Amino acid sequence: MIHLEPVEGPEVPELLAFLEAADLTTAGLDAPGARYWLHRDERGAVVGSTGFELGASGTDALIRSVAVASGARQTGLGSELARFALAGAAAARAQRAWLFSRRSGPFWQKLGFERSQTTSLATALASTSQVALFTETGQIDREVAWSRPLP
Repeated sequence: MIHLEPVEGPEVPELLAFLEAADLTTAGLDAPGARYWLHRDERGAVVGSTGFELGASGTDALIRSVAVASGARQTGLGSELARFALAGAAAARAQRAWLFSRRSGPFWQKLGFERSQTTSLATALASTSQVALFTETGQIDREVAWSRPLP
């Protein structure tokens, strides 16, 4: 089991820098209903992140910011981070998890995700900051959506 620390005020700049280095969306990190965690190595450096944002209904969650530093890849850390976010979303009573991923489809499929219609994701999670940003900028038309039920 990995140790994850919740991202609060002082950790937000570290999360922001880590996600920018991983080329992931950083908009809406402070959105209501958004929760993030960091994983650090023995030196205290951030080597992983994970999180989710609940939609307005509370029944859908957008899995966000699952990232692993290049030196820690292929260790199973990414799967642990993803499972942590999924468990957290389920504990928050979400019934379905959604995410955007153009380059990591096989990874998410191993965790039970299936490709979904981007419009379905946008409808279910219209209130989330990432969906609002992607819709406003037109980026949503270039995204690939994935979803799976939560236990």
